[in-house]
Amino acid sequence: MIMKAKQLYEKMIDYKQFATTLLAVGVFFYIGTIIPSETTVMTDIYIATGASIAFLTGSILCFAVAKKYRNQLTETEEGQDLLMKK
Repeated sequence: MIMKAKQLYEKMIDYKQFATTLLAVGVFFYIGTIIPSETTVMTDIYIATGASIAFLTGSILCFAVAKKYRNQLTETEEGQDLLMKK
């Protein structure tokens, strides 16, 4: 059972890191859409907006999965020990 708790903990950490990375990239694309530029092609703005929405949605989903794993860890004693140590 301790191996399962450790695997859940590692997955939770991985998903948090994925979510943080996706959030940073999504914000980067969003800032690219609001900063005025010389681009007169609306297609570029639409692509950047779509990419921003996609990355931010992925970030939200990864944070939700990480929270699900954290809740599973809090239900077990081994999981609580892992969360307290680190």
